[in-house]
Amino acid sequence: MANPAQNAIAGALLLAAFIGTGSSFLAFAISAEKFQLDKPQFKYKSFYYLNGLTEGTETIALFIALCIWPQHFVLLAGIFATACAITIFTRIHGGYHTLKQLESTK
Repeated sequence: MANPAQNAIAGALLLAAFIGTGSSFLAFAISAEKFQLDKPQFKYKSFYYLNGLTEGTETIALFIALCIWPQHFVLLAGIFATACAITIFTRIHGGYHTLKQLESTK
């Protein structure tokens, strides 16, 4: 909001990336629940958890960096959106292969 003309596109890209990571996370969690997938590495989580490159710590670090260096919002948002895109791809890829492997064993 500090400079909408300069930051709007980067902000929209970052928002889309956040929505993509959350959606890919929840989509696989729903599928894992449907197929009653075991959660051996995360026994105390309520649903199956796929790791990603951009998790909570990285997101908080981004927000801190944006507060410290707001003049670099476009660059930081672009880097983080790219990292989120990698997370989205790896979650979809990993989830697909996990479910495909599960399907072939049944």
